Amino acid sequence: QVQLVESGGGLVQAGGSLRLSCAASRIIFNFANMGWYRQAPGKQRELVARIDRSGSTNYADSAKGRFTISRDNAKNTVYLQMNSLKPEDTAVYYCNLDLPGTMNYWGQGTQVTVSS
Repeated sequence: QVQLVESGGGLVQAGGSLRLSCAASRIIFNFANMGWYRQAPGKQRELVARIDRSGSTNYADSAKGRFTISRDNAKNTVYLQMNSLKPEDTAVYYCNLDLPGTMNYWGQGTQVTVSS
């Protein structure tokens, strides 16, 4: 069993920044692909950013240029730095750990609210 503990969400004004963190409970983190997803009310969960075990990243178009995903394998932690936040970024943000063909886990989610 892998536990993913997210933190860093909150309320911020448009144009502000937040940094989300997700700590994994096991050292398999080093071998896993990590992602941040979000789900707004009434909408499907969508990928925000992803980083694979080699450090390669990809982003949703809505996140490009504003968000940065990174990982610290020594701390079993993945981060999402979010800048220039917009009201449409308001959602519950979920951390995902994917070890292809083996396991896939989700965090409990952290609320991000951006006021206009």
